[in-house]
Amino acid sequence: MAHLKEEALKELVKGAYGKIAKGLIGCCCTCGPDPKQFAMSIGYGEEELKVIPPTANLGLSCGNPTAIADLREGEIVLDLGCGAGFDCFLAATKVGPKGRVIGVDMTPEMLERARENARNNCYDNVEFRLGEIENLPLEDNSVDVVISNCVINLSTDKSRVFREVHRVLKEGGRIAISDIALLRPIPKVIRESIDAYIGCVAGALLVEEYKEIVEEAGFNDVKIEIKGSLAFDYQNTNDPLIKEILDNLDDSVDSIVDTVVSVYVTGRKANGNNG
Repeated sequence: MAHLKEEALKELVKGAYGKIAKGLIGCCCTCGPDPKQFAMSIGYGEEELKVIPPTANLGLSCGNPTAIADLREGEIVLDLGCGAGFDCFLAATKVGPKGRVIGVDMTPEMLERARENARNNCYDNVEFRLGEIENLPLEDNSVDVVISNCVINLSTDKSRVFREVHRVLKEGGRIAISDIALLRPIPKVIRESIDAYIGCVAGALLVEEYKEIVEEAGFNDVKIEIKGSLAFDYQNTNDPLIKEILDNLDDSVDSIVDTVVSVYVTGRKANGNNG
């Protein structure tokens, strides 16, 4: 992506996900033909899916961050890149009426859909804010938990994202993130593909780089758990974004089917002088 300026790339991502929100194009590389079945295949339970509005499930996940967040009643949760509100609504049921969930997304079309879902399903403890995850519209030390699902790979400045996350978390606060990462470098043809970037691949970090960035932002107890390869998506996808990637890869796809993985990232902000 070296030939594109940061803001230009961001606008391309925003435009693509705005179209996804409107149903004009398919989803990211992790999606499946049946959103419910796909969600269950990556870690969501059937009972969990019953409490989430079906219209919030756009198939944009690569894991279930609420499953590793240990959410408690009364907590304040921030969802980075909330989309149509899928994980926000699930988190809202876990923190209860005394808790609160804040979803942040840079795509107005996504927020419009999320707010409509909240209104139609009477979620009083969820709010959605327009903003970038590199410049969070929240005060310092204001949330207990930060979750995110298949979004940070799309950021053009991941180090800044985690510095912002560290800023808004309270002391002792924690992160529970599901994302895409790489086990080894990907071919140049993929790395420089705009479609591969929008499709959650070209912007992904190596696992060891990911861990280093989170730790450099000030987090302790950082762990990255590899959940599995996304190879099946490349070979069986109906997603037009990924089909476009494959059409331009020739034989290079064989070099990434075991390289692109879904991961869970956890860590915590130090509690005062206790580390």
